[in-house]
Amino acid sequence: MATSEQRRGSRRRRRGEHFLGRVGAARHVAGPVSFLNPTTRLLPVEREGEAKTIAGGAKTAAAGAESPPREREREREQHPERAQGEVYHVWRSRDNRKGRHSVAVTRAYRDRAGADEVPPATDALRPCLAGVGKMFARFPVWDVSYDVAVVFTLGSVVWVINAFFVWLPLAAPGTEFPGETTMGGGVTACVGATIFEFGSVLLMLEAVNENRSDCFGWALEDALERRRSAAAAATAHATGRFVLRQRADCSHHHRSKWSLFHHPRQETDAAAADEEAAADEESPKTQARTWSWWPTWYELKTHYFRDIGFLACSSQMFGATVFWISGFTGLPPVLSSLSVPAQNGIFWLPQVIGGTGFIVSSLLFMLETQKKWWLPAPKVLGWHIGFWNFIGALGFTACGAVGFGGTRDAIQYASTLSTFIGSWAFLIGSLIQWYESLDKYPLTAVDKMSDIARIESMS
Repeated sequence: MATSEQRRGSRRRRRGEHFLGRVGAARHVAGPVSFLNPTTRLLPVEREGEAKTIAGGAKTAAAGAESPPREREREREQHPERAQGEVYHVWRSRDNRKGRHSVAVTRAYRDRAGADEVPPATDALRPCLAGVGKMFARFPVWDVSYDVAVVFTLGSVVWVINAFFVWLPLAAPGTEFPGETTMGGGVTACVGATIFEFGSVLLMLEAVNENRSDCFGWALEDALERRRSAAAAATAHATGRFVLRQRADCSHHHRSKWSLFHHPRQETDAAAADEEAAADEESPKTQARTWSWWPTWYELKTHYFRDIGFLACSSQMFGATVFWISGFTGLPPVLSSLSVPAQNGIFWLPQVIGGTGFIVSSLLFMLETQKKWWLPAPKVLGWHIGFWNFIGALGFTACGAVGFGGTRDAIQYASTLSTFIGSWAFLIGSLIQWYESLDKYPLTAVDKMSDIARIESMS
């Protein structure tokens, strides 16, 4: 009969394996807040074929053989000239929700391997321009992350139009036309709030459908298989050179082109299937699913209530829902029938509460990308999205807070100017998010791997 300590250990294992899967075997994990789930993990990029052996690691060890991680460790010690140690998967919780696969290489390895073996870093000018071009040429509507970005971009455009309707007549009275502030401003506010609410629903669906296994989008393929010349192949093999390439066998739901909300289970190798079956027998509650409309209570307790990204999405959803009340009451027939106390209670107050929800959400999204809670991460794309959304949230909150001051021209000017600034900030953040949703395989070059691997000291 299992002891209480064994039962607690089993629960801890299930908590760690439920969503992290074999990613949980990573030696180096980190997060900005110790009592919340880690947000960053490092794993050496495996050579092609190694990923399939990991799934059978537990069975191999149980049979008395050396486990695949130890085999890889021993091989790295015997062949230090090979790429491991210079090429790392950089797993981030945000990237996992977005279906992105980040990898980091040292510049020395990239220069040594050459352009044929290592693609160019995606943060260089030319790849960035190519990424912008994708925004006009690619429309993966089956990808919920893409839909989130596009919906929030459309909503931000509507809010920018709204800001011109309500602020421009005060800044340049000669441009005002009949019904601009009341009808134009009221209708666009309601439409913009509705679009933000719909985007927040998609954001929650994205959060609860993160990838729950060890899917990595990069692998090192032996250069021997890629060389056309036998002599060149022998030379490449002798020097331990490998080609860094994208893998096509990852199971993120973002890749399915059949349906947005239903994705058939993909085929897995026999070892992985056996491992998943064994996990299901140990804890039926951890069974993998291809799509979820809402997490179970077990999932909420063991994972989501400590997941920064889920908390951020929940705050965004709460803020958008409350903010929508202001969008509805801002319609001319409704607003004109409200007394001043009623306007304060159901028009201005929901803007303050909803905007506060946006502020918390943006701060959490920024926090999720940081190594420490006090250290900004300006080199991470997701951090900039959170930052610009934070500026936008401040603008929307200030609009409602200033609105309590009355109908004086100076008060109205400050309130509408806050909306104007906030709308543009939201638009910038949404456009960056659109770019991010199409950049599924970011590659970063660093001077030394310690620039990335410094999180080892935090694990």
